Amino acid sequence: MDPLDVVALTRRLVDVESTTGQEAVVCAMVGEELERRGYVVTRQTVTDGRVNLLATDGVPEVVLSTHMDCVPPFSPSRVDGASIHGRGSCDAKGILVSQLAAVEALRAAGERRVGLLFLVGEERGSDGAMIADQLSTGATRYLVNGEPTEGKLALGHRGVVRVKLHASGRAAHSGYPHLGESAIEKLLDALEQVRRMSLPIDTVLGPTQVNIGAISGGLAPNVVPPAASADLLFRIVTPYEDVLAALEPVRALVDVEYVYHVPCLHMATLDGFDREVVGYTTDAPLLNAWGTRLMYGPGSIHVAHTDHESVAIADLHRAVEDYQHIARTLLARPQGLPSIQ
Repeated sequence: MDPLDVVALTRRLVDVESTTGQEAVVCAMVGEELERRGYVVTRQTVTDGRVNLLATDGVPEVVLSTHMDCVPPFSPSRVDGASIHGRGSCDAKGILVSQLAAVEALRAAGERRVGLLFLVGEERGSDGAMIADQLSTGATRYLVNGEPTEGKLALGHRGVVRVKLHASGRAAHSGYPHLGESAIEKLLDALEQVRRMSLPIDTVLGPTQVNIGAISGGLAPNVVPPAASADLLFRIVTPYEDVLAALEPVRALVDVEYVYHVPCLHMATLDGFDREVVGYTTDAPLLNAWGTRLMYGPGSIHVAHTDHESVAIADLHRAVEDYQHIARTLLARPQGLPSIQ
């Protein structure tokens, strides 16, 4: 088998548009590459053409995992000598290639207990991760989730809960405001309560955060607004019900609509790596059937989702070595011991 060229394969994948919902082509490309290299590939249909991929060459006790989708807009790859640029270069196609290269090196050394799990949909709702537990045989003891952590191991990450606030009023001519009831004023009062409320804090993950992401409402400047709404996203560090409970007082002003949540997660770590809590949310909290979870990857989240997304080529090669080291360390841990911390 030809050696894996990390830069060339990363560029091939980046050059395929795979915005969430449009991953079919990249799924096919990755699946064919895995089969060409001799893996047994299990395809799990999520929606038409969009599949999760599990690649094995034995019974995996450790699985390296990441996602194949990207945020819009698509931008193709280019190399400036030291870095690969383009959408997905660090989040997470470069990570995918580093994981594959690591498992290739392990296989060449005779190690068959490491598998690969590549998912769709992570950037928008994690529909791939929601069903990926069905692929697990229960034999996997550890899952290493790949995200841009700057070569650090994540201590954990916040979860999210999204809610919408809906305010109702009564329309009237703005020259006679006493005949109406302003939904926007109600919403503003509710949002001020949200900004001032006490929210949970975790000793490792830190404080709960809230972003008032979008506000809409009203009809015209000369009409008392009969309706208004706001989209809120909480970055949670405790069960999502804690946020819903904290919102109870604002129900006197607005209706609170729960939209969805992803749990927060404390993760295992290993000696020899820098560690940090990451502020973003991943597929990892949904992958409960894959054993103890860790998170590591090359690249920086601060350039992901931007028009200057890139990853240093040296970091991709370092990640190949680090993924091998992590997998070997986990495999050497005896069966039946408590989860590592």
